Amino acid sequence: MDTLLDAAALKERLKAGKRTVLLDVRWALGDPHGREHYLRGHLPGAVFVDLATELAAPADPRRGRHPLPPREQFEEAARRWGVNNDDVVVAYDDSGNMAAARLWWMLRDAGFGSVHLLDGGLAAWRAAGFELASGPEQPEPGDVTLGDGAMPAIDAGEAASWSRHGLLLDARAGERYRGEVEPIDPRAGHIPGAVSAPTSANLAADGRFLSPAELRARFEALGVGAGVATAVYCGSGVTAAHEVAALEIAGFRAALYPGSFSEWSTDPSNDVVTGTAPYGQEAASR
Repeated sequence: MDTLLDAAALKERLKAGKRTVLLDVRWALGDPHGREHYLRGHLPGAVFVDLATELAAPADPRRGRHPLPPREQFEEAARRWGVNNDDVVVAYDDSGNMAAARLWWMLRDAGFGSVHLLDGGLAAWRAAGFELASGPEQPEPGDVTLGDGAMPAIDAGEAASWSRHGLLLDARAGERYRGEVEPIDPRAGHIPGAVSAPTSANLAADGRFLSPAELRARFEALGVGAGVATAVYCGSGVTAAHEVAALEIAGFRAALYPGSFSEWSTDPSNDVVTGTAPYGQEAASR
Protein backbone atom coordinates (compact mmCIF):
# COMPACT_ATOMS: atom_id res chain seq x y z
CA MET A 1 0.00 0.00 0.00
CA ASP A 2 1.47 3.35 -1.04
CA THR A 3 2.18 5.79 1.78
CA LEU A 4 0.99 8.82 -0.18
CA LEU A 5 -2.07 9.74 -2.21
CA ASP A 6 -2.11 13.00 -4.15
CA ALA A 7 -5.04 15.41 -4.24
CA ALA A 8 -6.07 14.61 -7.84
CA ALA A 9 -6.10 10.86 -7.17
CA LEU A 10 -8.15 11.36 -4.01
CA LYS A 11 -10.61 13.58 -5.85
CA GLU A 12 -11.08 10.90 -8.53
CA ARG A 13 -11.53 8.25 -5.87
CA LEU A 14 -14.23 10.25 -4.14
CA LYS A 15 -15.90 11.11 -7.44
CA ALA A 16 -16.05 7.41 -8.29
CA GLY A 17 -17.84 6.75 -5.00
CA LYS A 18 -15.14 4.50 -3.57
CA ARG A 19 -15.46 4.06 0.18
CA THR A 20 -12.91 6.41 1.77
CA VAL A 21 -12.65 7.67 5.34
CA LEU A 22 -11.09 11.13 5.51
CA LEU A 23 -9.48 12.09 8.81
CA ASP A 24 -8.39 15.66 9.56
CA VAL A 25 -5.59 15.82 12.15
CA ARG A 26 -5.37 19.61 12.46
CA TRP A 27 -2.72 20.08 15.16
CA ALA A 28 0.50 22.03 15.48
CA LEU A 29 2.82 22.64 18.41
CA GLY A 30 1.71 25.80 20.19
CA ASP A 31 -1.65 25.98 18.40
CA PRO A 32 -4.52 24.55 20.48
CA HIS A 33 -7.20 25.62 17.99
CA GLY A 34 -7.16 22.67 15.61
CA ARG A 35 -10.87 21.97 15.90
CA GLU A 36 -11.74 25.58 15.18
CA HIS A 37 -9.55 25.53 12.06
CA TYR A 38 -11.27 22.31 10.99
CA LEU A 39 -14.75 23.74 11.47
CA ARG A 40 -13.91 26.72 9.27
CA GLY A 41 -12.83 24.53 6.36
CA HIS A 42 -12.03 20.88 5.69
CA LEU A 43 -12.27 18.24 2.97
CA PRO A 44 -15.94 17.32 2.43
CA GLY A 45 -16.82 14.43 4.70
CA ALA A 46 -13.60 14.61 6.73
CA VAL A 47 -13.87 13.84 10.45
CA PHE A 48 -11.80 15.81 12.95
CA VAL A 49 -9.23 13.85 14.96
CA ASP A 50 -7.97 15.43 18.17
CA LEU A 51 -4.31 14.46 18.44
CA ALA A 52 -3.96 15.45 22.08
CA THR A 53 -6.87 13.34 23.34
CA GLU A 54 -7.43 10.65 20.69
CA LEU A 55 -3.90 9.92 19.45
CA ALA A 56 -2.20 10.25 22.84
CA ALA A 57 -2.67 9.33 26.46
CA PRO A 58 -2.21 12.04 29.13
CA ALA A 59 1.35 13.34 29.49
CA ASP A 60 3.48 11.26 31.86
CA PRO A 61 7.10 12.07 32.78
CA ARG A 62 7.89 8.37 32.52
CA ARG A 63 6.43 8.11 29.00
CA GLY A 64 6.69 11.61 27.52
CA ARG A 65 4.35 14.42 26.48
CA HIS A 66 2.28 12.36 24.02
CA PRO A 67 2.37 8.70 25.11
CA LEU A 68 0.67 6.23 22.81
CA PRO A 69 -2.86 5.50 24.07
CA PRO A 70 -4.01 1.98 25.00
CA ARG A 71 -5.08 -0.15 22.03
CA GLU A 72 -8.67 -0.28 23.25
CA GLN A 73 -8.89 3.50 23.48
CA PHE A 74 -7.51 3.92 19.96
CA GLU A 75 -9.90 1.33 18.57
CA GLU A 76 -12.84 3.09 20.22
CA ALA A 77 -11.75 6.40 18.66
CA ALA A 78 -11.32 4.85 15.21
CA ARG A 79 -14.83 3.40 15.38
CA ARG A 80 -16.12 6.83 16.40
CA TRP A 81 -14.51 8.25 13.24
CA GLY A 82 -16.46 5.70 11.19
CA VAL A 83 -13.60 3.35 10.29
CA ASN A 84 -14.47 -0.22 9.25
CA ASN A 85 -12.05 -3.10 8.72
CA ASP A 86 -12.05 -2.94 4.92
CA ASP A 87 -12.01 0.83 4.54
CA VAL A 88 -9.38 3.00 2.91
CA VAL A 89 -8.32 5.82 5.21
CA VAL A 90 -6.72 9.08 4.08
CA ALA A 91 -5.26 11.32 6.78
CA TYR A 92 -4.18 14.92 6.35
CA ASP A 93 -3.48 18.16 8.20
CA ASP A 94 -2.48 21.70 7.29
CA SER A 95 1.19 21.43 8.28
CA GLY A 96 2.82 19.15 5.71
CA ASN A 97 1.44 16.00 7.39
CA MET A 98 3.60 16.57 10.48
CA ALA A 99 0.59 15.68 12.67
CA ALA A 100 -1.29 13.37 10.30
CA ALA A 101 1.73 11.06 10.14
CA ARG A 102 1.10 10.20 13.80
CA LEU A 103 -2.29 8.77 12.83
CA TRP A 104 -0.77 7.03 9.80
CA TRP A 105 1.85 5.35 12.01
CA MET A 106 -0.66 4.36 14.70
CA LEU A 107 -3.03 2.74 12.19
CA ARG A 108 -0.15 0.91 10.57
CA ASP A 109 1.09 -0.20 13.99
CA ALA A 110 -2.45 -1.43 14.71
CA GLY A 111 -2.28 -3.68 11.64
CA PHE A 112 -4.50 -1.46 9.49
CA GLY A 113 -2.69 -1.35 6.15
CA SER A 114 -5.06 0.67 3.96
CA VAL A 115 -4.06 4.12 5.17
CA HIS A 116 -2.52 6.96 3.17
CA LEU A 117 -1.31 10.48 3.79
CA LEU A 118 -2.74 13.15 1.49
CA ASP A 119 0.48 14.48 -0.02
CA GLY A 120 0.70 18.19 0.69
CA GLY A 121 -2.32 18.02 3.00
CA LEU A 122 -5.02 20.66 2.99
CA ALA A 123 -2.78 23.11 1.11
CA ALA A 124 -2.49 20.73 -1.85
CA TRP A 125 -6.28 20.24 -1.92
CA ARG A 126 -6.80 23.99 -1.91
CA ALA A 127 -4.11 24.56 -4.56
CA ALA A 128 -5.91 22.11 -6.86
CA GLY A 129 -9.04 24.27 -6.58
CA PHE A 130 -11.12 21.57 -4.91
CA GLU A 131 -14.04 22.46 -2.67
CA LEU A 132 -14.05 22.64 1.11
CA ALA A 133 -16.83 22.05 3.62
CA SER A 134 -17.39 23.72 6.97
CA GLY A 135 -18.92 22.64 10.24
CA PRO A 136 -18.76 19.23 11.95
CA GLU A 137 -19.22 15.82 10.34
CA GLN A 138 -21.05 13.00 12.14
CA PRO A 139 -20.20 9.65 10.56
CA GLU A 140 -21.94 6.37 11.20
CA PRO A 141 -19.90 4.43 13.81
CA GLY A 142 -17.48 1.89 12.38
CA ASP A 143 -16.58 -1.62 13.46
CA VAL A 144 -12.82 -1.74 12.91
CA THR A 145 -10.78 -4.13 15.02
CA LEU A 146 -7.26 -2.92 15.76
CA GLY A 147 -4.20 -4.69 17.12
CA ASP A 148 -0.77 -3.33 17.99
CA GLY A 149 2.93 -3.95 17.46
CA ALA A 150 2.92 -4.19 13.65
CA MET A 151 5.47 -1.36 13.27
CA PRO A 152 8.96 -1.44 14.80
CA ALA A 153 9.40 0.64 17.94
CA ILE A 154 12.07 1.08 20.60
CA ASP A 155 12.11 2.20 24.23
CA ALA A 156 14.53 4.37 26.20
CA GLY A 157 16.83 1.47 27.03
CA GLU A 158 17.19 0.59 23.37
CA ALA A 159 17.65 4.25 22.43
CA ALA A 160 20.56 4.48 24.88
CA SER A 161 22.57 1.84 23.04
CA TRP A 162 21.12 2.14 19.53
CA SER A 163 23.98 4.12 18.00
CA ARG A 164 26.48 1.39 18.96
CA HIS A 165 24.99 -0.93 16.33
CA GLY A 166 22.73 1.26 14.21
CA LEU A 167 21.68 4.81 13.38
CA LEU A 168 19.53 6.97 15.66
CA LEU A 169 17.99 9.99 13.91
CA ASP A 170 16.79 13.10 15.75
CA ALA A 171 13.90 14.58 13.76
CA ARG A 172 13.65 17.87 15.68
CA ALA A 173 14.84 21.24 14.39
CA GLY A 174 18.61 21.61 14.33
CA GLU A 175 18.71 24.27 17.06
CA ARG A 176 16.95 21.93 19.47
CA TYR A 177 19.27 19.07 18.58
CA ARG A 178 22.29 21.30 19.22
CA GLY A 179 20.82 22.48 22.53
CA GLU A 180 20.70 26.14 21.55
CA VAL A 181 17.01 26.37 22.51
CA GLU A 182 14.58 24.09 24.29
CA PRO A 183 11.09 25.56 24.61
CA ILE A 184 9.33 22.56 26.14
CA ASP A 185 11.45 19.77 27.57
CA PRO A 186 13.42 19.95 30.85
CA ARG A 187 16.92 19.74 29.30
CA ALA A 188 18.38 20.99 26.04
CA GLY A 189 20.42 18.86 23.64
CA HIS A 190 20.10 15.37 22.19
CA ILE A 191 20.45 11.69 22.99
CA PRO A 192 24.13 10.68 22.83
CA GLY A 193 24.96 9.15 19.46
CA ALA A 194 21.97 10.63 17.63
CA VAL A 195 22.37 12.27 14.22
CA SER A 196 20.46 15.45 13.37
CA ALA A 197 17.84 14.88 10.66
CA PRO A 198 15.16 17.62 10.86
CA THR A 199 11.76 16.47 9.66
CA SER A 200 11.25 19.71 7.74
CA ALA A 201 13.89 18.59 5.22
CA ASN A 202 11.56 15.79 4.09
CA LEU A 203 9.34 18.32 2.35
CA ALA A 204 9.50 20.53 -0.72
CA ALA A 205 8.52 24.21 -0.54
CA ASP A 206 4.87 23.36 -1.32
CA GLY A 207 4.57 21.02 1.66
CA ARG A 208 4.65 17.83 -0.40
CA PHE A 209 7.16 15.09 0.32
CA LEU A 210 10.33 15.09 -1.74
CA SER A 211 10.49 12.40 -4.41
CA PRO A 212 11.55 8.89 -3.35
CA ALA A 213 14.93 9.40 -5.05
CA GLU A 214 15.51 12.72 -3.28
CA LEU A 215 14.52 11.27 0.08
CA ARG A 216 16.74 8.25 -0.49
CA ALA A 217 19.71 10.50 -1.27
CA ARG A 218 19.00 12.57 1.82
CA PHE A 219 18.88 9.61 4.17
CA GLU A 220 21.84 7.81 2.62
CA ALA A 221 23.91 10.95 3.20
CA LEU A 222 22.95 10.70 6.89
CA GLY A 223 24.12 7.08 7.06
CA VAL A 224 20.90 5.16 6.36
CA GLY A 225 21.40 2.01 4.33
CA ALA A 226 19.93 -1.39 3.63
CA GLY A 227 21.96 -3.04 6.38
CA VAL A 228 21.74 -0.22 8.92
CA ALA A 229 19.23 -0.58 11.76
CA THR A 230 17.58 2.84 11.90
CA ALA A 231 15.42 4.41 14.62
CA VAL A 232 13.89 7.88 14.91
CA TYR A 233 12.85 10.18 17.74
CA CYS A 234 11.66 13.79 18.04
CA GLY A 235 10.27 15.80 20.94
CA SER A 236 7.26 13.67 21.85
CA GLY A 237 6.96 11.00 19.16
CA VAL A 238 4.68 12.97 16.80
CA THR A 239 6.89 14.37 14.03
CA ALA A 240 9.22 11.38 14.27
CA ALA A 241 6.37 9.41 12.68
CA HIS A 242 6.67 11.77 9.70
CA GLU A 243 10.32 10.80 9.39
CA VAL A 244 9.39 7.11 9.53
CA ALA A 245 6.94 7.76 6.67
CA ALA A 246 9.60 9.61 4.68
CA LEU A 247 12.03 6.76 5.21
CA GLU A 248 9.40 4.30 3.99
CA ILE A 249 8.83 6.40 0.87
CA ALA A 250 12.60 6.26 0.32
CA GLY A 251 12.57 2.47 0.65
CA PHE A 252 13.84 2.12 4.22
CA ARG A 253 12.17 0.68 7.31
CA ALA A 254 12.77 2.47 10.59
CA ALA A 255 11.73 2.08 14.21
CA LEU A 256 10.00 4.83 16.20
CA TYR A 257 10.94 5.83 19.75
CA PRO A 258 7.45 6.87 20.95
CA GLY A 259 8.58 8.50 24.21
CA SER A 260 11.23 10.50 22.36
CA PHE A 261 13.18 13.36 23.95
CA SER A 262 10.34 14.41 26.27
CA GLU A 263 10.64 11.02 27.98
CA TRP A 264 14.42 10.78 27.72
CA SER A 265 15.24 14.24 29.09
CA THR A 266 12.94 13.88 32.09
CA ASP A 267 14.95 10.94 33.48
CA PRO A 268 18.03 12.36 35.25
CA SER A 269 19.90 9.08 34.73
CA ASN A 270 19.91 9.64 30.95
CA ASP A 271 22.78 11.66 29.53
CA VAL A 272 22.03 14.61 27.25
CA VAL A 273 24.72 16.18 25.04
CA THR A 274 24.85 19.43 23.07
CA GLY A 275 26.50 20.64 19.88
CA THR A 276 26.60 19.39 16.31
CA ALA A 277 28.39 16.09 16.97
CA PRO A 278 26.44 12.93 17.83
CA TYR A 279 28.33 12.45 21.10
CA GLY A 280 28.49 16.13 21.99
CA GLN A 281 30.92 19.01 21.97
CA GLU A 282 33.67 17.30 23.96
CA ALA A 283 33.73 14.31 21.62
CA ALA A 284 33.90 16.66 18.63
CA SER A 285 36.96 18.45 20.02
CA ARG A 286 39.03 15.33 20.72
